[in-house]
Amino acid sequence: MRYFEDLQVGEKAAFGSHLVTREEVLAFATRYDPQPFHLSDEAAAETYFGRLSASGWHTCAMTMAMFVAHLKEHPQAALGAAGVDELRWLKPVYPGDTLRCENELIEKRASRSRPEMGSTRARMTTYNQQDEPVLTFVAIGLIATRPASTS
Repeated sequence: MRYFEDLQVGEKAAFGSHLVTREEVLAFATRYDPQPFHLSDEAAAETYFGRLSASGWHTCAMTMAMFVAHLKEHPQAALGAAGVDELRWLKPVYPGDTLRCENELIEKRASRSRPEMGSTRARMTTYNQQDEPVLTFVAIGLIATRPASTS
């Protein structure tokens, strides 16, 4: 288990691999982002995307799934998130793309009012199979400090 004290600004991690399928793009869009270019090849052909593309929110959800899988292998004393800054969708994500992630810890701050925790800011970037960034944001996390020894 990694605690607030164990994290070092500048540390990086690369993880994940997710093949985006047409079926999941359509299912997500149908339920959560029913814009025509996420639902129809014909409608998408008339837009900047040129063909069916995943919702940006779907790209965020796929990124989150890869991040949670990474945390299962590399546990942290996470207490949840306080938000996201600087969210940018940089390139469309299409069925057939394979996504992967990288993150870098860019800041950490001990809480003045809650000594049992601190906050972190990490730059998360999702890439496609051509190593082109498709999504970037700064995640603001809350993480527990190391418990005092009970012995």
